[in-house]
Amino acid sequence: MADGVLSPGVNLEAFSHAIAAIQALRSSVTRVFDCLKDGMRNKETLEGREKGFVAAFQESLHSVSRDLGELERLSNLVGKPSENHPLHNSGLLSLDPVQDKTPLYSQLLQAYKWSNKLQYHAGLASGLLNQQSLKRSANQMGVSAKRRPKAQPTTLVLPAQYVDDVINRIDRMFPEMSIQLSRPNGTSAMLLVTLGKVLKVIVVMRSLFIDRTIVKGYNENVYTEDGKLDIWSKSNYQVFQKVTDHATTALLHYQLPQMPDVVVRSFMTWLRSYIKLFQAPCQRCGKFLQDGLPPTWRDFRTLEAFHDTCRQ
Repeated sequence: MADGVLSPGVNLEAFSHAIAAIQALRSSVTRVFDCLKDGMRNKETLEGREKGFVAAFQESLHSVSRDLGELERLSNLVGKPSENHPLHNSGLLSLDPVQDKTPLYSQLLQAYKWSNKLQYHAGLASGLLNQQSLKRSANQMGVSAKRRPKAQPTTLVLPAQYVDDVINRIDRMFPEMSIQLSRPNGTSAMLLVTLGKVLKVIVVMRSLFIDRTIVKGYNENVYTEDGKLDIWSKSNYQVFQKVTDHATTALLHYQLPQMPDVVVRSFMTWLRSYIKLFQAPCQRCGKFLQDGLPPTWRDFRTLEAFHDTCRQ
């Protein structure tokens, strides 16, 4: 802990000797008070007791004076700590009388030392990475930039006809699910998925990548006043708000950028499992309702129904 408190200008050896001098001074002062407490003892005559007491008292005072002078000498050797203390006023925390119960100051010092080491190693890593980047660019200088073909993100610029074909195939796979495709804002597709008479899902796509899903009840309005799909307002029912959250989680689970059509098909298969949203019991507790809600979670692998609390 002393390493974190003392500045580099402090003489640690002198500091250690100064601590020993403080202990010696305290012992000398204790002997003075012991001498005063014992008084004049073990002498037959009054004159002998007085002389013995004065001699012992003078010896104790000389010992105190000697130890005090040694401490003053060592204090000059210790050195003055830096004014720019890195922890500033947090050093006052070390004066807390309940240090054992709330070791905040010691923890703060450890965090400060760890932060300094992290900054030091980060600086070393940055220097090494900069050197490696310079080497790579030097090796590539011999290749003409005009001759290097620029890589195109082919998965992000799929033709609209290909996207339509994928959606139509998925639509034919699930008879109880109808999919309406529209492009109100250009090339980006928007899907209105109707699952039986249970729910409706608005799916916002970017090529074959799903950006956003909104789940609403079958009888809820999914259009704005100007006749476009409402992709911002959430459902008025808590059960469909839960399903919307789970659908967002499913989008993060089904990720395969190299095969986006497989991702869309997997997501639609998972979404189809909600056809029995109000009919399937929880696979863990066996109940249909918990806190007034049906099992809104569907396992990504088995598609089994669980309550939100039972899936943990």
